[in-house]
Amino acid sequence: MTTWDEAELRRIGAATELRISSRRPDGTLRPAVTIWHAAVGDALYIRSAHGPENGWFRRAVRSGIGRVAAGGVSKDVTFELADPAVKTDLDAALHTKYDRYGAAYVRPITGADAASTTLVVMPA
Repeated sequence: MTTWDEAELRRIGAATELRISSRRPDGTLRPAVTIWHAAVGDALYIRSAHGPENGWFRRAVRSGIGRVAAGGVSKDVTFELADPAVKTDLDAALHTKYDRYGAAYVRPITGADAASTTLVVMPA
């Protein structure tokens, strides 16, 4: 696994929204979906607000590769299920970043159910 360039991770992490696309088996990118995200330590994390059956989440897990774009950075990436130990720090980062939008929007990405849909996103 490659590590993030600090400046790129900082720019992506500071952006409010992330555009995510997974790759099809033929290598082409699926249409991008806009989601929320947070950088914790030296990694980028995303979660499915609508559980493990959400289409973008299933496709990202299945393909394991794709592309993200935010903060003026566009990068080919890998998607892997995250270590559950990141839950507390990621929840805190998501609350800090998004609580201004209200609990109804933040709860789906910070609740107990959301932890199982946490993906770590790293440069390919």
